[in-house]
Amino acid sequence: MLTIFVFLSLVYGLEGADVVLSCSLIEEGGGMGGMMGGAMFKRTPSTLVFRDLVGNADLSPELVTPYNPPETPNADDLIFELMLPSIQIPNADLLLHADCNEQEVVCEISRYVPRGADMDSLPAHFIGSVQLVGGGISLTLVLQTLHSETAQSDTQPLVQSKLNLTLSQSGTLLTEVVFVVFSRVPSIVAPIGGDVLLDCGFRQKDSVPGQEVALEWRLQHRGNGRKILEMKAREVETDMAPDVFVDREGTSAEADLLVRDGNASLTMQSLQVKDEGTYICTVGSGEFQTQQIVQLQITQPPHVKLSEEKLIFQDSTPQKLSCHCHRYYPLDVQVEWFFQVPSAEEPVSLTKESSLSSHRQHSDGTYSLSSHLTLRPDKHPPGTVVTCRVSHASLETDSEVSLTVDEPEPKKAFWTIIFMLVISVLFLYQAFRGAEKKISTKILSSKSVFNIDIMGNVF
Repeated sequence: MLTIFVFLSLVYGLEGADVVLSCSLIEEGGGMGGMMGGAMFKRTPSTLVFRDLVGNADLSPELVTPYNPPETPNADDLIFELMLPSIQIPNADLLLHADCNEQEVVCEISRYVPRGADMDSLPAHFIGSVQLVGGGISLTLVLQTLHSETAQSDTQPLVQSKLNLTLSQSGTLLTEVVFVVFSRVPSIVAPIGGDVLLDCGFRQKDSVPGQEVALEWRLQHRGNGRKILEMKAREVETDMAPDVFVDREGTSAEADLLVRDGNASLTMQSLQVKDEGTYICTVGSGEFQTQQIVQLQITQPPHVKLSEEKLIFQDSTPQKLSCHCHRYYPLDVQVEWFFQVPSAEEPVSLTKESSLSSHRQHSDGTYSLSSHLTLRPDKHPPGTVVTCRVSHASLETDSEVSLTVDEPEPKKAFWTIIFMLVISVLFLYQAFRGAEKKISTKILSSKSVFNIDIMGNVF
């Protein structure tokens, strides 16, 4: 990637600030590739100057470093000077503040041939790709050369040595933006089952009323590509006449917004793992067609759970504890173990003593994994806190689950003996009570017989 060199200048008599980017002119050097290509293309250092890109009302002149063209124009210099923008470039102020925000800008320029034109036809066209690394804005610009100011009759016009195009008196190639496809959110992260809006839009200079606009969204992932949506629309009086092809259920784009506002965004509902990838938004209108790339990453946080709710050592036998991470995406996950005895101030890592199961992939594309740890009563006495900590790309903070080693319970044999003794005592007590009742009944019966005998003998 290229390092950004951004200079700001207040041009006398104008009300905008200039942004100057260090770029590369990309030329075919044999092999295959495209914009943002690799070593198969020849790169020549160049400069892209945005004149009056944004207003300077909030800028302090003391904080601005002026940019000035070279004092001596050089035919070998490649300076693309974009005059006062004829079409609005959304979020252009992010480029203005990129240097202050320590963000890198990648800028590449190459020749472009509009539909129906020849390579050597004039005016000449170039396509510029400007990307703010780390998010913010991504632009694909179609530049069209302008006629240079009239030179003095006794001065030979300066011609750029590589491009064979006439330069301005200051040695720059004067251009204007005639078509731009942009994304204000070129990279987005969304959860499984959620909805997402893939941002894409375009602007065109001198568009013809009723002109057809073609939109295509294509997904590229792991070497495979497929068309997600294709739309052709034009404004006919007050109605739209769209021709739409949709290959994924729950996917849509608005024809009226496309034609009237240049809004080419794609809405996707009920996201799945298979929706992840690189989305290419291609917009064609009139003689121009170019594209913008939006990266969609799918995530799902893991559900973390321990295999036991409590841990008790009844004897010296070690016990196994597992930490289960269920249904997460993407694949990479990190599981760590820690323990802290009651007398310690800091936890101690046990990760090296743990083992991992293999990843298990589910039908929805998510993964599960378990980490296993063996605990010993001599090293982890009652009161020890054992923690499983899980790190994953979907989690803003690590997920932790813990348990505390409990005191051992009294042995069951002891309680069994106590129970049997209680039962025995109750049985003996009941037996004694029963015997006592029998003896009392016999005594009473004897007394009753004796009294009758006495009463029966009347003297």
